[in-house]
Amino acid sequence: MKALVVGGTGPTGPYLVNGLIERGYEVAILHRGSHELEEIPSQVEHIHVDPHFRETLDEGLKGRTFDLAVATYGRIRIVAEALIGKTPRLVAVGGTPSIRGMVDPTANFPTGMPVPASEQAQRIESKQELDFGYLIRQTEDTVLRGQTEGHYAATMFRYPLVYGPNEISSFEWLIMKRVQDKRREIILPEGGLSLMSRGYAENMAHAVLLAVDQPDISAGKLYHCADEQQLTLAQWVQVIAGAMDWEFDIYSVPDEVARTAREYFPIGTSANHQMMDIARIKAELGYTDKVAPLQALPLTVEWLLKHKPDNDGIFSRREDSLQYGTEDALISIQKEAVARMRQVEYRKKSTRHTYAHPKKPGLGKDHRAR
Repeated sequence: MKALVVGGTGPTGPYLVNGLIERGYEVAILHRGSHELEEIPSQVEHIHVDPHFRETLDEGLKGRTFDLAVATYGRIRIVAEALIGKTPRLVAVGGTPSIRGMVDPTANFPTGMPVPASEQAQRIESKQELDFGYLIRQTEDTVLRGQTEGHYAATMFRYPLVYGPNEISSFEWLIMKRVQDKRREIILPEGGLSLMSRGYAENMAHAVLLAVDQPDISAGKLYHCADEQQLTLAQWVQVIAGAMDWEFDIYSVPDEVARTAREYFPIGTSANHQMMDIARIKAELGYTDKVAPLQALPLTVEWLLKHKPDNDGIFSRREDSLQYGTEDALISIQKEAVARMRQVEYRKKSTRHTYAHPKKPGLGKDHRAR
């Protein structure tokens, strides 16, 4: 059996490639060749072409067929079209910006994504509404149309924020760098209470491989995947800091002005929840986490410290220097504002229970004289 992995050198790639080898596949990976990973076994063939363009894909796939293709990188809608006639089975990976309310929470009423958002959540309707989100919707439609038109059995995944080894745009590093710089105070929008679906790389590869193992069930389906346990933004910060033997004092500021903290959200989105419903993949494919998040995050920190000890502007997608002066100014204002709010008079209300709790039988009235 032959399998093609389009991508293969990102965080989930090695787990996918090695998982397919364990299942008896002869694996080839198609990628640009800009970087290689030692976790990819030497027997894996490398097809070095750009998966973003039809002409380069056609060149790399010329004369080749595969029993299975797993597409995790490039322009997936173009990859899906290029694979017609090349494979009877396609498993493809996309993301969540196709869901209305993820990037622009005011596009929904009530504001924000549904919590949790299922695979049937309303999607972006047009390019005018959100160009990037509509392109991802088109990708989903293209992959699943290949199923309905009989080109191949197709399964589509929406990845959450993926973390773990080989993640080249690590959000975790933004917190780790603050620890390395000995920052004790950190600002988080709305107290860091936002819930945002994340997925450890090994867990997400496991989810995709479940679809590979169960084609009859998964064909023609769209699945959300994410860790079973999710952390609030504040908990995420606390776990990362704890893995480095550090502790932050968290200062809550309104989302509107928490501009430096927007770095912790995908594509600069807001503090509104971005929580994916994974009930379908659990019920249909039997998904459970391979690694629990409270173990996975410290493993991620350990890998980052070992491989990328100083990656500002190289490893992180964010090349601007960390704006500590801005954060300090906001923290100063927040402290002053909280001190003033504590001086506002407040009459504490009764905490007595609403329902009757008589002390003795036969009394005509309850504890609230009713």
